[in-house]
Order: sequence, then structure tokens, then C-alpha cells
Amino acid sequence: MELTTVWFVLIAVLWAGYFLLEGFDFGVGMLLPVLGRGERERRLLINTIGPVWDGNEVWLLVAGGATFAAFPEWYATLFSGFYLPLLIILVALIVRGLAFEYRGKVDSPQWRRRWDLAIIVGSYVPALLWGVAFGNIVRGVPINADHEYVGGFFNLLNPYALLGGLTTLSLFLLHGAVFLALKTDGDVRVRAGRLAYRLGFPAVALAGGFLLWTQLTHDDAWGWALSGAAALALVAGVVAARARREGWAFLAAGATLVIAVAALFVTLFPDVMPTTLAGGDSLTVTNAASTPYTLKVMTGVAVCFTPIVLLYQSWTYWVFRKRLRVEHIPVPHP
Repeated sequence: MELTTVWFVLIAVLWAGYFLLEGFDFGVGMLLPVLGRGERERRLLINTIGPVWDGNEVWLLVAGGATFAAFPEWYATLFSGFYLPLLIILVALIVRGLAFEYRGKVDSPQWRRRWDLAIIVGSYVPALLWGVAFGNIVRGVPINADHEYVGGFFNLLNPYALLGGLTTLSLFLLHGAVFLALKTDGDVRVRAGRLAYRLGFPAVALAGGFLLWTQLTHDDAWGWALSGAAALALVAGVVAARARREGWAFLAAGATLVIAVAALFVTLFPDVMPTTLAGGDSLTVTNAASTPYTLKVMTGVAVCFTPIVLLYQSWTYWVFRKRLRVEHIPVPHP
């Protein structure tokens, strides 16, 4: 296998890991006003992701850095063409991170409500826009022969990409509800499990429609197989949520995201950004890649440091594996 293909696969793995881990982070943030009926319950929800949310974002940083180093043409066209939506995502992530850190700094209900709103909005915006971005990458955008994006912002708001945004939004909501059912106990656990089952229906409809549209357009054999596997995993997750088998539901929801990302990347290959412009030139793993020497050095670095990162993050999840209850949260001052 050529190194260009290896790094395309590795970038796909990084995005799959990001959606798997940050997906339930976003879901918890979006469900804060739904499942958090009081200050103690809202703190409980935030505490479920408190030790891990920032570590989960490392996957995004590494995915962006790997794209910059391995496929600089792809990085340049992507970040120039998608500048505004990516900037909005970045601002949302920054505000969301600040909210987690500053929410408890002042003992004031109004202060906490404002930061709660920042968490909610900072979770909804990326959950929607990541799907829009990936929808456009798979669908293709107007790129000229010089590999420059020549469309506008509203070119990105096409029906297929918007459906992709609603798909990631619904899947992250489901993933977050299942995670809360797995990570909490008591009344919050029961309500999260019920909500996960209800959220499963729109998630199945939206994800099924998006994957079907994708494969009808591209008609890739491996894409069809992976899309079918993602659909089966999603249905299995909803059934498990109904049966209150939180562990299996979480594994199935996570598998859905991972397999769906794999289906999109398999469908995309060997392109990394196809063009919809007549006379344009699509970006591929060949014409967008760095030099062989650069890829060789990167591969050595990845082999050395990736296991360390995976071990550390696995250890973090193991340490904070226990369920949380409202009784673990101190009663706020009146």
C-alpha cells in the first residue's frame, strides 16, 4: 500500500475517532436543557464529560495537523473554501470550552445560565456544521484547474449537505443520550434511556436517507456494504436502548458513527475533494499529497507516538468509568 493511501486511511481513522468520542460530548451539551431539570442535574450532566471532553478534541487537532502535513493541497483548498463555516465551528468550540471552565467560577444562577447557553449553542453548531462540511466534501464543490475553490458560502448550503448536517446532529444527540444512560444512575439514567429510544427514530430516518442518497449518487460496492452495516448498527442501538442495555446501545451508536465515516471515506477514495466544475481538477490522494520523504517521516512519528496517546486516553476513561448520581453533587447555596 502506498503511503498516500496509508495516510488517507489514517485521516479517516482520526475523523472516525473524533466523531465517536466528541459525538457524545456534543450530545450531552445539546441535551443539557432537556435532561438537566435543576442545577444539580445540570452539573451531573457536565461532570459525566468533564474529565474527557478536552482530550476528545485532540482527535480533531491531530486530524487537522495530519491533513496539513500529508495533503497540503487538500488542507489549503478545504480551509480557504470552507473558511466561514470552519471559523464558526472554531468559535463555537472555543466558547464551549470556556463555558466548561468558567461556569462554576461565580456562585450566581444568572452566571451559570449564561454559560449553560454557551455550552448548548457551542454543541449544536459543530454538530450541525461538521455534517454539512463532510456532505460537501463527498458531494464535491466547484474547484478550478488550479485547485482553488471558486464557489461561495451558499454553494455549501445545498440539500445534500444540509441533510448531512441534520444526520450528524441527530446521531450525536442519540449518542449523547445513550452515553448519559450509561454514565449516570437514578432518575437521570431512566429519562436518558427513554429519550435515547425516542431519538433513535429520527436518527434512523435521517442517517438512512443520507447514506442511501450517497450511495445512489456514487454507487460504490464497498460504500453500499459499509452503509448497510452502519444502518444495522444504528437499528441495533435503538433496540438496545429500548431494552435498557446501555452498554450495548452505546457500542452500537459508536459503531454507527465509525462505520458511517468509513463509508464516506471509502466512497470518496481516491479523491479527497472532487470538483463539480466543468474543466476543474479534483483533488486526489496523488495530486494533493506531500513528498514521499515527508510521508515517510510522518509515518515513523505516528508509529512511535500514537500508541502512547491511545494508552493515555484509554487509561483516562478507565479511571472515570463509574456511574454518577445526583447525590454525588453538592447542594448549591440558596
